[in-house]
Amino acid sequence: MQLEQKEDQAQFTKKNASASIKERRRRGLTWYPITITQEDIGFGGKVVLELERPVARQDLHLFQVGKNASLFSNASGYTTTDRPVLSGVVISVRRNKLLLATTKEALPDWVLDGSTLGVDLTFDEVSYREMNHALSAVLNAHSNRLAELRDVLLGAKQASFREHQADDLFYPSALNDSQLAAVRHVMSAQDVAIIHGPPGTGKTTTLVQCILETIRRERRVLVCAPSNTAVDLLTEKLAERGVNVIRMGNPSRVSDLLLQHTLDAGVMAHASYAKMHAMRQTAEQHRGTANEHVRNFGFEERQHRQWLREEALTLRQAADDLERFMTEDVLESVQVITCTLVGAGNRHLRDLSFETVFIDEAAQALEPGCWIPIAKGQRIVLAGDHHQLPPTVKSEKAALEGLRETLFEKCIQRQPQTARMLTTQYRMHEDIMGFSSEKFYGGQLVPHQGVRRAGLEAYDLRFAPDLPVEFIDTSGCGFSEVAIPESRSTANPKEAHLLLERLAQLLAPYDPAEHEQDPLTVGVIAPYRAQINYLKDAIEDSAVLSGLLLQRKLSVGTVDAFQGQERDIIAISLTRSNPQGEIGFLSDIRRMNVGMTRARRKLLLVGDSSTLCRHPFFVDLLAYVKRIGGYSQRTGGCNSFFNHIHTVPEAQGEYPSLEKPND
Repeated sequence: MQLEQKEDQAQFTKKNASASIKERRRRGLTWYPITITQEDIGFGGKVVLELERPVARQDLHLFQVGKNASLFSNASGYTTTDRPVLSGVVISVRRNKLLLATTKEALPDWVLDGSTLGVDLTFDEVSYREMNHALSAVLNAHSNRLAELRDVLLGAKQASFREHQADDLFYPSALNDSQLAAVRHVMSAQDVAIIHGPPGTGKTTTLVQCILETIRRERRVLVCAPSNTAVDLLTEKLAERGVNVIRMGNPSRVSDLLLQHTLDAGVMAHASYAKMHAMRQTAEQHRGTANEHVRNFGFEERQHRQWLREEALTLRQAADDLERFMTEDVLESVQVITCTLVGAGNRHLRDLSFETVFIDEAAQALEPGCWIPIAKGQRIVLAGDHHQLPPTVKSEKAALEGLRETLFEKCIQRQPQTARMLTTQYRMHEDIMGFSSEKFYGGQLVPHQGVRRAGLEAYDLRFAPDLPVEFIDTSGCGFSEVAIPESRSTANPKEAHLLLERLAQLLAPYDPAEHEQDPLTVGVIAPYRAQINYLKDAIEDSAVLSGLLLQRKLSVGTVDAFQGQERDIIAISLTRSNPQGEIGFLSDIRRMNVGMTRARRKLLLVGDSSTLCRHPFFVDLLAYVKRIGGYSQRTGGCNSFFNHIHTVPEAQGEYPSLEKPND
């Protein structure tokens, strides 16, 4: 963890702190100069500022919603290290304007003194502080519940389960058999239970059902996830089921639909809120009166000013005490508290404990982050899929020494009896599902009847005939990759054009006007940013595809950008093509699993088998695609592919090694 923090801090410092304003602005880390165009009061009484940069300054930038940022003054007399700053969180970005939710209820004087202002992205140490604190607690735990949970989760002590009756669930009817079994398993766990949810199997639905069953038996539970998006989704699903839920965290990081379920909203709806607000208003009036400039004043005026300041302080303290009471009152009355893993260290939750703690997306969470909420629980439920994306680790040394291995993986490997896998999937055509099921899930996945044969033909007969899975092999075509040294990335322009040409041909029969209620959605994926950029530019030049892009029915990104999402059609440019057989990111087969299982009706892959098949995963993938009749090979020169296509017929029996796919 220390290695990761050091590397993260070093990367940030290298990009930001040591650079001039001009350089930080060029890198997209600073807006300067900026003006305050509007000042509002947000949730919790904190100041929200609208900041605007000059229209001429339309440089690319890295500001986005949820990022920590700070307003600074570039007035003379200050250096980079001692200049005053006002911290906050970005809550909106639109062209040359952004909204910054500050941590203060009043602006400091230096903001208003007429000096030149700017706004910087800042490094957030809160996450590391909370994770290190949690690790220390776990390491030092002895003869308490945290020590017992540590030993169970890490496999040193056997997990225990209680006997349960087959009919002891209140909500069994809406679930399939594997989901129902998972809920019963969770309810019988005394220490830890794992819901293993492969793509499209209804993990979130099952987890929500587990939470509903739990709050029938327990007064209050804690529900966490590593990402704000996942926390928002769970909060929304629980609220839809009528659960009294509070979403902890900065409201600026919460979706608009969920603002009514934030702690600030709960406090503002409290019967004592008006009284607290009046106290603070009076305190502010007293403070303002005491600070008014008077040319001449005597002893009595000075005494009156002192009284006003003391009264303002007293009122402020009383208002703070009342706010603490209201906060505790709100949290006492809720059934579910939701937050991110780091958010579980929130000061309002510090003294709270929970019989059950749920952690969603646990297979994408750093282990130190998971211990923050675990330390508050008596029983732990983990949900996720360790065959999908791992957590992001910036330090390669930290990753090699174990940081990339999650607590979810450790527990499911060392305590396999704690896990129940969901086996019915509701997303994909059975041919799209088939390879992932074989390769990652022991062949246990079963397509629901509603999606089993739901390819493009089932969507619109004009797509017939079509293949649910299609692999176009460019081996021997000279579609070599191109290294981009400046960005340490890779592109393959010819492969990009081939992929988009095939996609445009595929979509030619599609008429959006006839499918206004159920429009077709398309995702284009590549493993490298350089290839993504090339694809985006090429799509804008395509008459067929550019319209879908404008309508937001087509999106382009890396696998990470599509995690947790799905599209009717997924087209993947595998990009790598070189004599050395180097495949880089593609060797992370979990990413490939995520990319391929985003598709509902059609999966299109384009790649060079002579490069890819140096890795056994792609040997197996091509063998599978050949077996279902979806393999085709690009032949001839670099003219139109579609006049030179050789489709390999469905074969019988075993497949030989594909080390030499052209043989």
